[in-house]
Order: sequence, then structure tokens, then C-alpha cells
Amino acid sequence: MNWKKLLSAKRWGNEDRFAGNEKEARSEFQRDYDRIIFSSPFRRLQNKTQVFPLPGSVFVHNRLTHSLEVASVGRSLGTIFYNRIKEIDPNVDETIPLLAEIGNIIASACLAHDLGNPAFGHSGESAISHYFTTGDGKVYQDRVSKAEWQDLINFEGNANALRILTHAFAGKGTGGFALTYATLASIAKYPCASTGNDKTNIYTKKYGFFQAEQSGFKKIAEEMGLIKVSDEPLVYKRHPLVYLVEAADDICYNIIDLEDAHRLKILTYQEVESLLLPLCNDVKLPERLSEMEDDDAKITLMRAKSISTLIGQCSQVFYDNQEAILSGDFNKSLLDAIQEPFLSIMKYIERISIKKIYNYSSVVQIEVAGYKVMGGLLEEFIPAYLNNDSKYHQKLVELIPNQFKTKATDDYTKILCVLDFVSGMTDIYAVEMFRKIKGISFPSMS
Repeated sequence: MNWKKLLSAKRWGNEDRFAGNEKEARSEFQRDYDRIIFSSPFRRLQNKTQVFPLPGSVFVHNRLTHSLEVASVGRSLGTIFYNRIKEIDPNVDETIPLLAEIGNIIASACLAHDLGNPAFGHSGESAISHYFTTGDGKVYQDRVSKAEWQDLINFEGNANALRILTHAFAGKGTGGFALTYATLASIAKYPCASTGNDKTNIYTKKYGFFQAEQSGFKKIAEEMGLIKVSDEPLVYKRHPLVYLVEAADDICYNIIDLEDAHRLKILTYQEVESLLLPLCNDVKLPERLSEMEDDDAKITLMRAKSISTLIGQCSQVFYDNQEAILSGDFNKSLLDAIQEPFLSIMKYIERISIKKIYNYSSVVQIEVAGYKVMGGLLEEFIPAYLNNDSKYHQKLVELIPNQFKTKATDDYTKILCVLDFVSGMTDIYAVEMFRKIKGISFPSMS
């Protein structure tokens, strides 16, 4: 792969309008960022669970604040890489005109990386899959192809994000968000079809596009010059910038979940300090902390220094392994390749997080609730939209906004339309809709 092709500023759905003026193209990736920031799917992230239930009086991160922080870290990772290249080759802007835009491309991809995640955190994804594997949705297996069925029984937020960004929803025009090809390719963490899963490769652990978007992703991959692994199933090697987007995400949730856990009194200050202080890489920091009285302020400082350390480590790994990354042969995340003792510290933080944070009672409760709510919505709306053979079904279909409807008649496309509707719901809206259509609460006119 080569950077000139990998940094294409051509726009999805607006290819003919791209004049190829590189000086103008320098702002195209910043426009991607702005388009995502001002979009409805992005705004809805403020009411989607990251890890902990949406807060009452204590603030914790939601999908929106998480995405903003990931974008900040991602921009730093990209800018550091460009500055390193520029230092070695002062004329790089002439040979690779858009390399200076890497920070903007990564920031845009980071903003968009969670757009496809349904309500209730990762349990929302599992709940959708559960509906088809063991719930009422099992009856549709014989009504779709084998490849389409794999999409449904392993519903993947990464693939859903690409669909949101590229699909021509009814009444919304033909180009989706009309983002640049470079930004779209940079969110494709798993550039393969659902039938191409292979846990031994970092780019096929999950999948990155539904069957409905396969031809679209192939178009993106060919424009980028991504390395094709196979045609059937369709599998490509990652766009190099995916590694930096992934690293930004990994850094943020590993560190910031500890901060939230302290605010919610799940972890004590001493526990968080013991985890973060070794990452700070600052021998003078204990003295600074001793001069501070507020525990939240101490953790904020350690969080900032820990993230700084990890940004430095991951950017170094990316720089040192450019050749393997560009050839598609780097088969691990950047965070899994950082130096000791930081690697062992991060592995320990991961174990503690699983034990004390992700299995905390309120986290488990919202996951269970997510199964009930998401499953309950699907068991009502999917039969209604597919069959529409009763007054009750007709009323339910009227509740689905027109943008999520289709003129297609095949079951797979119609099921995806319902999944577009349900997966786009916020936690609060999903609960309210579930309660109303199940008769648990009665709608008011307010």
C-alpha cells in the first residue's frame, strides 16, 4: 500500500464532483469532522451507554464524550507521526501532499467509530444477535442467504457504522454522509465480510460490512489500494490508519473507565493510583500529588499523564513498524506492542477492569435490561414490517420513520431496515418505546 492512494480525498457518493485539487483537498478531511459533529446519529450518542448506566447526579462518560476524547487522542497520534516523517524528510509535503492531513483523517474516523453501536453498550449488539440465534428471529434463517444470516446472528456495530455513513436512507439523498474515502477506510477495523471471520488475524476477528454494503466497501478498498486477501469471502488487509484509530479507542476506554469507576465509588483512590501512577512515567509526580488535596484532581492529572505516555508508546510502535503495517503484515494492535513495563501494566488494568468494573452490579443490570428491551422491540417490529398482515402490524409500521423503510421486497433488506431503526435508538428512547408498545406505560400527548 502507498500513502498517496491511502489518503484519497474523493467523496463517497460525490465522486464526480471531486476536482482533484490537492490544495483544496487539504480541508476535505476537516469537513468530514464537521459533518459528523453536526449529524443526528452523532448527537444521539450522548444518550447511549458507554459502560456505566447513564448518570443521575454523578457524571460518567457516554458514547458521545468517549468519541470526542478518542478523536482528541487520535489527532495527536496522527500529528506525531506526520511530524516525525517531516523531521526526516522536509520535502514530504511535495511527495505526499496530504500526509499533513493524517491527524484530521484519524480524528474524523474516531468521531465516527461508535456510530453503529446500539443502545445499552455492547450488550445491545449481543441482544440483536440473540434475537436471531435463540429468539423469535430464528424463523427467518430459511428466508435469507447463508451470508446474510451470518450478518444477523453476529450483529456488528463496526459494520453498522459503515452502513450509517454510506447507505442511502429513504429521502436522505444518495451519498450517505458523503465522507472522504480515506475517512471511511480508517474506521474499517475489520475489513472483511461476516463469513470471513478468523480469530487468528487482527483484521478478521469480527467483520466490517454487511452483505448489503459489500460492493460499496469493495469500491472503497480499490480506491485506497488496500491489499485483498480473498474474494470469497471478501477480505482485505487494514488501512494503516485503522491502527491509530484503534489505539486511540483502546487508550481512552482503558484509562478513563478507571476515572469513572472512582467517581462512582467502585474503585478507591488508592486502587486507581496504584494502577495509573506506574503509567505516568514521572518520578516527580508523587511529590506533586502529595501537594494536592482533591482526589478527583489527582486522578485527572494521572489520567492525563498516563494517556500521554501511551500516546508516545503507540506512536513509536506505529512509526517503527511502518513497513509491516503498509504491507499488511502487522498482526497485533499497537497497544499490544508497546514496551515493558507499560505492556504488563495495561494487561493488569484490563484484568482489574473486567473483574471489578465490567462485572459491577449496575453494569450487569443494564446489560440484562438491554437484552429485554432490544429483543422486545425486534420481536414486535420485524414481524410487523415483514408481514404487515394485520391492523396491529400496520400500526406498528406507522411508528417506523420513513427514512428506515424500503421499496425492496426481500426479507434481508427489510430486516436491516428495522435494525437501522432500532439500533439508532438511544437508551432512553428504546426504553420508552418498549414500555409503550408492550403496554407497560400509556403514551401521553406531552
